[in-house]
Parts: sequence; C-alpha cells; structure tokens
Amino acid sequence: MTAPAPRGWSTWDVRTHTGMTHLPSGLAVRFGLLDAAGRPVFDGFTWRRGLVRLGHHTVDGSFAEVTVEADGVELRLTMAGGPGDELYVRGASAGTVVVDWPGKDGWRLDRAGDDLLIAPRNSAATVHDVGEVIERRRAAADAVRPRSGGRYRDAADALTRAVTWNTIHAPDLGRVLTPTSRDFVSAERQGFYGSWALHAWDTFFTGLVASLVDRDYARGILGQILPFADAAGMIPNRVSDERGTTWDRSQPPVGALTVLSAYLSGGLSDRTRDRALLEETFDALLAWHDWWPAHRVGPHGLLAWGSDPIEGDPESATLDRAKRESGLDDSPMYDEAAYDPATHTMDLADAGLNALHIADAEALAMMAELLGDAATAARLTAAAERTRARAAALFWDEAAQGYRNLRADGSHDPHVSPTLLYPLLGGFPDPATARHVADVLLQPGVLGGDRPLPSVARNDPGFAATYWRGRIWAPMAYLAVQGLRRYDLRDHSRAVSTALLELFLTEWEAHSAVRENYPAFDGEDLTGFQQRSDGLMAWGGLLAHLAFGELAEARPDGWRFAHPGEPAELAGLPLGDGRLTVRAGDRLVVTLDGAVLIDAAPGVVVSAYRRTPDEVSATVTGTGDARITDIEGGPQAVTVDGDTRHVQFVREGSHA
Repeated sequence: MTAPAPRGWSTWDVRTHTGMTHLPSGLAVRFGLLDAAGRPVFDGFTWRRGLVRLGHHTVDGSFAEVTVEADGVELRLTMAGGPGDELYVRGASAGTVVVDWPGKDGWRLDRAGDDLLIAPRNSAATVHDVGEVIERRRAAADAVRPRSGGRYRDAADALTRAVTWNTIHAPDLGRVLTPTSRDFVSAERQGFYGSWALHAWDTFFTGLVASLVDRDYARGILGQILPFADAAGMIPNRVSDERGTTWDRSQPPVGALTVLSAYLSGGLSDRTRDRALLEETFDALLAWHDWWPAHRVGPHGLLAWGSDPIEGDPESATLDRAKRESGLDDSPMYDEAAYDPATHTMDLADAGLNALHIADAEALAMMAELLGDAATAARLTAAAERTRARAAALFWDEAAQGYRNLRADGSHDPHVSPTLLYPLLGGFPDPATARHVADVLLQPGVLGGDRPLPSVARNDPGFAATYWRGRIWAPMAYLAVQGLRRYDLRDHSRAVSTALLELFLTEWEAHSAVRENYPAFDGEDLTGFQQRSDGLMAWGGLLAHLAFGELAEARPDGWRFAHPGEPAELAGLPLGDGRLTVRAGDRLVVTLDGAVLIDAAPGVVVSAYRRTPDEVSATVTGTGDARITDIEGGPQAVTVDGDTRHVQFVREGSHA
C-alpha cells in the first residue's frame, strides 16, 4: 500500500499550513488570527512571513502542529486528523483565533475555549475529547518518528517535516502528491504553478529523504512521476497542472541511484527490504536510462544536455532549455556553450551527466539482479564498463590534473563545480587518482572550506554566490559526497558532511527553514522571495541524510556503522526488520527494537553488516573490541588492532 491514502483529514490543500481538508468529501476548514486591524488572516502564513515553527506532522495527518504569527501575536495550532472523519483541534493564542468554516450538511463544528471539533453530526465524539485525543496522537506519533541527537541535534525532525508538510492532494488528478515544496508549486502562495507540479530529480531526492520517515510513503513519492514519462521513456523535467509538461527535456538521471539507496536502507538484508519498490519502478527507470544514449549523444559521442524541438513550443530546442535539463539552470559551466540543432544538445559534453548515467547503469544492474533479470544486469554492467573507460579518458584534463567538461573542438572547459566530483561516483579513476582529484577540488579556495561545495568553485570567474552561480545545493552535495564515499575518502566526506550539517541546522534553528539552497557566505540571509531560496524544500534534507551516513549507512554490500568522533544518535529508523537505533557515545551501540546488535569501541568500524533469520555477517576494521550479536542472540567478541576481521554466524542446520 502506498501511503498516505487519499482519505480522511490532513493538510491536503496546497494553499495552507493552518487548516485541514477532508477526503473524499472535500470539506475544508482553516484556522487563523485577527491582525492588528481586526482582519482575519488565514493563508498568509508561509516561510516568507508568518510561519514561526513547524511542528511534527505524521504521514497520514493524524497529528500535525504548527506555530504562526500575525502582527506579533502567535497561534500554536495542534490538529489531530488522519484517516477517520473527526478532526480535533487546539488553537492556543493570546490573540483572537478565527475559523473559516463553510458549513456542510451532515457535519458540525463544536467549540469550547481553545478546543474545536469538526465531525459528522452522528459522530459520538465531543469537543471535550480534544485534549485527550491530541495527547494520545502526539504520543503515538513520537513513538514512530525518526529522532536524532548529539551532533545531529534536531536534524531528523527538520528532515521529516520538510517532507510531510509538503504532501498535498491534487483534485484534478485525484491523487496524493509530495512536491518538493508546496509553496513553490502554488500560485496563491507566490509560487510558479497553479496548485501542483512535480520535477524529476526533485521527486527522486524527496523520495530518498522520505525513506528515513516511512517505507510505504517513500515508495509512493519515488514512483509518483513515473507515469508521466513519454513513449520513448523520457521522464520530463516538469509536469504541472497550469504549465503542462516539458516534453522537450528531462533532468539528471538520478532515479535508480535514489531508488536503490531507499531500498537498501529499508532492511538489514534483502529478506526484509521493500521488493515492491524495485518491482514498481524498474521498468520505467530502465526505459529512462536507455532514452539518454538514444537522444542525448553530443560531442565526441558523449552525453550532453539538450532540448528536443517540440511543435508549438518556440522556446524548445534552445540553449536555455538545454541548461534547464541539467537542473543547474544558470550555472557558469554553460556560459560559453552553444546549442547544436543537429544533435539537439549543447556543444559541450558534460562529465557529470556521463558519470551519473554510468552510476545509473550500475544501480539498475543491481536492481535487475535482485529481480532475477540476469540478462539485463549483464547488459547494463557491460555498457557501464565500456562507457566508463572511454569517458574517463576523454574528460581527463592533463593540464588541470582533473576531470573537465569537453568542448566540441576537443578542448576542456575551465569551469569547475561539484559535478566534477561525480566521476568518482561513476567510478572513473583509480584510488590514487580519486584521492588526488578530491584533494585538489576540496581546497578552501576551490570547493572546500567551512561552507563546502558551492555550486561553482570560489576561484571561478563566474562565481557570484547566487542561485546556481555559487549557492550550496543539497542534491549536488549529495552526489559529490557519494562519490567520495565510493572511494572511502572518509576524511573528506566526514569534513564536508559535518560542515553542511551545521549549515542545515543553523537555518533550521534560526528560521524553521529547510532550504532550496544554502548561503555560500556567513551572515547571508536567504529569507524573502527575492533571495530565490524556498524555505521548505524537501531536498534540503539531503544535507542531514549525508551527515547521518557517517554514523549509519546502507550500502550494496551491507550496512556500515562507525563512530563519528563525538556523541551522536539516530533512533527509530524504519526498517522491514523493526526500528533501528544507532548511538555513539563512550561506545558505538546499534539496536533493533531495543535488542543490541552491535556494541563496539569508538575506534571500530563495522561494515558489510547483514542480518537474516539464519545468518549474521560483518567485516570489522579499526582498533578496539566489538561484540556482535549472533543469530541465537548471544554476543560474540571480536577484537581488531589495525587489521580486518570477517565474521559470520550461521544458525545450525540452516542453508545460509
């Protein structure tokens, strides 16, 4: 089942945080305040003004809490809706709380002080139940929400709220959707569309973030844009109610990467992971993968961003549209590029795109193996190996001692951005070269420093610290750091993810913001429409996701657990096995529903960890002692002193 189902009470209406709508009846109720002039304010509460703090919001709307203000007067609104027909509300304020209640046959609204009940006329619920129901729902929500602590502070709350508060209902589709930002897609909230829009890579990253919240929820998000693919398999850049579909262009191919990551993090082995996620997405993702070499071959036989000519769309088949396919819009990397009408691409082969397509092939190959399609897995693996060798050679700039985009005339483009770390994600270099590339690019004056991975290098002539010309973007950072982790460059990945976590938390704690992009300079305030940084965009949670990966990360060979060097906690991660908790203190302790799985000294790293009903296996490295619980529940001692130990515990008589 995909969650949430379109029924009951939730914040389905894209236009408001301070109200709920009932499905399928369509009954809507809004709550607000009187302003200083005595006028009711219902819908002016956005990240641009009036939104003070987002509280927890469950996936199904059974509990949601938000604090807003008008003219200096605050309203703390707690709503308990969910799949049923009763909505319990408490609106606490020193001002005057107002209700927009249209009235509807068969329904009633009861009020007693701060408490309100909206229910069918024949419901046995009373307004005097509000306090008890809200506290019961709060406790139930707290019991299953992911939590963080220590160095992570409230990062898990921020990540969760930036997804769940953005889940809406699209009446024209009759579907629940989770766009990356409800304000961004709503014209009535100064957004850019009518009432909904989905963007390709935004959707996949939003689904990946949601995988830390709820597996069914994540599956629904990851699959929500797939039905909009064209007949050739192209997943469009954007589809929306008011502005239609971008049939001329796509967006970066990150679908298989994000789906596979969400799948792996959903269990301690394939036995408990969400196979339905793979089954429901694989065919569409494979078709999209195959679309790229069929439609986007540019200079030197390499992939390049492009835009196809579309009848009736005079802006198609232009350089501007090709830039938009990259997702990086105004990046300086494309300042000198031109559009080639013969290939429908830029005259610039893109190292990042080619690396992503190869990583996409690898992820799809693993998905195919898991689904029992060995022939497709072999095809994808062979293609990845073949194209990787050629791309690695052509994009390598000997003079720069790194990877650079390649112009049609055979020269390398000098612009530098985090996309030039994507070749690590695609497995281009040998380990020594990967280390060299990372060392050079992550210097403070280039892409490193206290605010790492600006969207163009600080020493690039095009750097302007605005939008894609220097702001820090979570999707770009995520892909770059995953490249570092592929080569186990943990000194770099740890430093970068730690710095980005601090940036993420600073904006959350100061502004209740999970941002579209983050400031490249200290002291820059990104609030306000003109700053071009949406304040509640789900993909900003990738910065928390990256930091969590230094403590606990699901990888193709199994889970990796490592002490980050300071106290940290992740609790209540939703696995098919149960709720996983990882705490780093005096020791590194991993538990499943309270039962200890691993208890290790801070200097020990446990990787390739898998657990099934019949087998436990892991690789132990570093320095110190560890106790790994075997299949019978007994702790097995393992000690390492700079060496590597592979352990396996098998239930007697099993076929593991």
